[in-house]
Amino acid sequence: MDISTIIGMMAAFGLTVMAIAVGGGLTWFINIPSILIVLGGTIGATLVNYPLKDMLRLIGVAKNAIFHKSHSPQSIMKQLVALSQITRREGILSLQNQRASLKDPFLRKGIDLAIDGLEPEVTSLILQTEIEFIEERHRLGSEMFATMGSFSPAFGMLGTLIGLVQMLMQMDDPKKIGPAMAVALITTFYGVILANIVFLPISGKLKTRSQEEILVKQLIAEGIRSIQSGDNPRIVENKLHAFVSPKLRETNFK
Repeated sequence: MDISTIIGMMAAFGLTVMAIAVGGGLTWFINIPSILIVLGGTIGATLVNYPLKDMLRLIGVAKNAIFHKSHSPQSIMKQLVALSQITRREGILSLQNQRASLKDPFLRKGIDLAIDGLEPEVTSLILQTEIEFIEERHRLGSEMFATMGSFSPAFGMLGTLIGLVQMLMQMDDPKKIGPAMAVALITTFYGVILANIVFLPISGKLKTRSQEEILVKQLIAEGIRSIQSGDNPRIVENKLHAFVSPKLRETNFK
């Protein structure tokens, strides 16, 4: 679970609600027509923009921004260096005994390809192709939330125009001016809130998650290639260190 995402959203919503409560009643900011205009319009426009199958994946994609379990590059590097040491001593087929202890599916797949006797270039090509498609799927998820973040303020403005039209059409009845003006203002409020506290932050978090995951997978692909090529474990470690900043580099050799 990503604590920063939860704390950030709670802080943003909480402080906004507190500011509203201090200045007046919370019920003033609850308007069903405004919610229907912003949410309905945003979802409808996004459906036009993307296939239904991609829209149905949105909830699962959003979960990745909050419930995401990633393996640190340091732990993956240690595993790859240990595997290279075993390979140097006992041969590539000895990795079959280590497969069950590997928790990362991508790492297991790379080891399986190595055990199957593929050339290092072929293994690298297969892994790189999978990385490219993973990156594309991640890009699509982030892009969809960014699109919703751009649509929601626009539909907030649409609600404002609707409210103003209703208000101007009922100027002869002062009692109806207030509700129409509320719709005019609150829809913009909802659009801004959804865009800047929900959709755009989730889009940004998904981009960050994607970069982290792709880095680990690139590291794994290079490690597998180096192991298959028969590189010395110390050389394997030095190659993998290039993927992380100097302060994160830990050596297994003294």
